[in-house]
Amino acid sequence: MTAQTEHTEAKTAHAENTGNRPTHIVRKKMGSGKKADFETLGVAWDRGDGSCYVKLYGTQVVEGGFYVFPVKEDAESGQ
Repeated sequence: MTAQTEHTEAKTAHAENTGNRPTHIVRKKMGSGKKADFETLGVAWDRGDGSCYVKLYGTQVVEGGFYVFPVKEDAESGQ
């Protein structure tokens, strides 16, 4: 494990343990056209250095990639 990896893991663990809400939501597009919908795969946190920590729900097998969308302000306040 490199020093940078250790530092990254320490920052991520700290962010999760302090109760920080996710800054992004991870979704995969299902279908195409007007009937397309998004399935939520997990959440992500902005680390402040231009990268994100992504935590997927359960055990995921993701084929074809996924999208990371910022959490909307009204969703954070529960409205």
